[in-house]
Amino acid sequence: MASDSTASSGSGAPPPRWVLKAFTRGHVLLHRLTGGRLFNKLGKDEVCFVTMTGAKSGRRLTIPLMYVPYQEGVLLVASQGGAPKNPIWYRNLVKHPDVDVNHRGRRMQLRARLATSDEKPELWPICDRHYAPYAEYRERTTRDIPIFVCEPRS
Repeated sequence: MASDSTASSGSGAPPPRWVLKAFTRGHVLLHRLTGGRLFNKLGKDEVCFVTMTGAKSGRRLTIPLMYVPYQEGVLLVASQGGAPKNPIWYRNLVKHPDVDVNHRGRRMQLRARLATSDEKPELWPICDRHYAPYAEYRERTTRDIPIFVCEPRS
């Protein structure tokens, strides 16, 4: 497998990290200012708001991610638009797997775990059905894009 810095010849390139960060902050702020009534979609696709603990800072932070319902929880895809590296939040979930997910007022307390390579062939069609660009992102990178399976905490 090629190094993380080598992308495949897939079309397009992911946006710069600073653009994603600014967009994320604005999205969360607008969602909060509307009391959660607005900004629940990115285009026609549903988003959820995931509150997690920072791996380095230990602070609680909230980010919008594509909403992929799965069983009693959600799937979170660490695609970062097909960038050659995992998103920063990937490390947060590896170190602190307990997350709170809010989707249209439904709050879920979940624990994230990385999907195994055996699970991924079953999970990718579910992810693609909820957000079609994931297929393009997989073509854009040589990175094995992680999927977190988030299940209710017991």
